[in-house]
Amino acid sequence: MSTPETDPTDTPFSDFLGFELLLDEQDRALLSSVRAFMTREVEPVINDYWTRAAFPHDLLPGLASLGIAGLTYDGPGCPARGALVNGLVAMELSRVDSSIGTFMGVHGGLAMGSIMLCGSPEQRERWLPAMARMELIGAFGLTEPDTGSAISQGMTTTARRDGDGWVLNGHKKWIGNATFADLVVIWAKDEADGEVKGFVVRGDAEGFTATKQEDKIALRVVQNAEIDLVDVFVPEADRLQEAHTFADTARVLRVTRMDVAWQAAGCARGAFEHALRYTKQREQFGRSIASFQMVQDLLVKMLSNVTASTAMNARASQLQDAGSLREEHASLCKAHSTVRMRETVGWAREVLGGNGILLEHHVGRFVADAEAIYSYEGTREINTLIVGRAITGESAFV
Repeated sequence: MSTPETDPTDTPFSDFLGFELLLDEQDRALLSSVRAFMTREVEPVINDYWTRAAFPHDLLPGLASLGIAGLTYDGPGCPARGALVNGLVAMELSRVDSSIGTFMGVHGGLAMGSIMLCGSPEQRERWLPAMARMELIGAFGLTEPDTGSAISQGMTTTARRDGDGWVLNGHKKWIGNATFADLVVIWAKDEADGEVKGFVVRGDAEGFTATKQEDKIALRVVQNAEIDLVDVFVPEADRLQEAHTFADTARVLRVTRMDVAWQAAGCARGAFEHALRYTKQREQFGRSIASFQMVQDLLVKMLSNVTASTAMNARASQLQDAGSLREEHASLCKAHSTVRMRETVGWAREVLGGNGILLEHHVGRFVADAEAIYSYEGTREINTLIVGRAITGESAFV
């Protein structure tokens, strides 16, 4: 007996174990509104933007109306919802498009999180409400052209105290949203004490140049930029007052690493859902390929991956809500979810055969975008070493 198809804006069939039922009614309503927006407004147009490597600025008012920027933060003007609903929302965004998920992760997670966790009460009051309303868009400048995983030790961007402010010089790379952001959090090494500090730089500051990175094969909608900082003056009032060392930067990364784990689960989930729909419509040898044993085997393995990643991430988000999330928890989730994502999108493409590389079927976009999610905000190797250190008591970092 066949199961009737559900409304795509209702609870998806891919939530096989009903994780959304862990949310209260208010949070489920929020998740449903995000799903409806992404399904009805984003999915029909996103392939065009992906092809052109353009950002859909016209969708920003709709995204803003959802009230999900800085969703988990309990700061001025912020929604102050739990980490679990924040994670499920992040998965919902990436279930339709990982670029939109990444955009929101950079703005609402990394940029707003830097101000929330490392800013003074005055700075939170000054910036967070407008960012929560998405009247100001944020970016997060940490990675450099020659330094990614080793950024804590190898940062070359510098900050020098100059009167009532600071002068920044250096270069950043892979900075999402930077081509149009109003506020860019720049992490730089203080020349005086060698410690990493955070600065909120205006997108139109003199000496600040953001150049869009071209020819990406993944997350093409995300506007990544290389940033040049040439004698950029930042008032002391715009230095994040509670960012004193890289340990403070790491506090932000620990929280937002869970966002990336959820994005990976969403990317895998979206690919699985498109593959499943395709198998019900595609006929070979006189019947739908959904009735073939080998196809069902791949579909079940994909669903297993999605479900396992969701379960792990949900438990970690519950720990985050309880104030018990540790660095190794987030690292395990990110490493596991991205490995299973990569595996899942590959199987989805396999199910579609040659049609899997056509954007009209969406799966090819998920395959490409997975390659970026797999690497950013801590590679599998780095996250593995963080977990390995936690369980053995021995550091294997070089």
